[in-house]
Amino acid sequence: MAQVRYEAENGIARLVVDQPEKRNAMTYGMWASLAGHVARAEADREVRAIVVTGEGDRAFCAGADISQFGEIRDGDAATRAYDDAYLDGCAAISRASKPSIAVIRGICFGGGVGLAMACDIRLARADARFRVPAARLGLGYAYDGVAALVQRLGFGATADLLFSARIVDAPEALRMGVVNVLFGQDDFEREAAAYLRQVATNAPLTLRAVKQALVALGQPDATRNTAAADAAVAACFASADYKEGQRAFQEKREPAFTGE
Repeated sequence: MAQVRYEAENGIARLVVDQPEKRNAMTYGMWASLAGHVARAEADREVRAIVVTGEGDRAFCAGADISQFGEIRDGDAATRAYDDAYLDGCAAISRASKPSIAVIRGICFGGGVGLAMACDIRLARADARFRVPAARLGLGYAYDGVAALVQRLGFGATADLLFSARIVDAPEALRMGVVNVLFGQDDFEREAAAYLRQVATNAPLTLRAVKQALVALGQPDATRNTAAADAAVAACFASADYKEGQRAFQEKREPAFTGE
């Protein structure tokens, strides 16, 4: 059954897009499930980072499951409901208080690009490919979706992706900012796992403070809430982890952070 599967282990919550027979295309129900999965990760004190990835080796996410469009994305109300499920799911990831990381293998198309761009960081395998084919399908790309891409990539790169609907390979995606870190095919699993471990073993309160600042920076100036970011920074300096970090540095050992 098509689903976004939730797994949690070693400080990492994984949201696995699981419909490999359709290259992990997302159904309406899968989009709608994202916010609940993020809330579950937020509530788990053991979780320090949220990873979004695809089932199998061929695709991160091929976008929306187009086979559903004639049934549940037909007409103004149905289209708005579908778009809201997509936008709300991506917003839950981008606004989460914990870092989010997309781990991308193979195809990342359409809504899959939006899903990846909702994450704070994108790690990609060298054979990954990216495309937003809305202009080849006659779809209207929602304002909020365009705005999210512009925020991450700028006007020029967003216009390129949306106007041309072309396929972008991984090295070009890295240059454009679609991808933050690129690993070779042979080394990808090892390098990506090491990167995730590095994030997950860092001080949770520091990660939260940085994420609060990033969320605030994504808001319009008039509504930007820097007080939450300032409070998160203050919590770092008042924490036992701050003392542990200093001791570990002096003793030349790895710190053991608890989030307290």
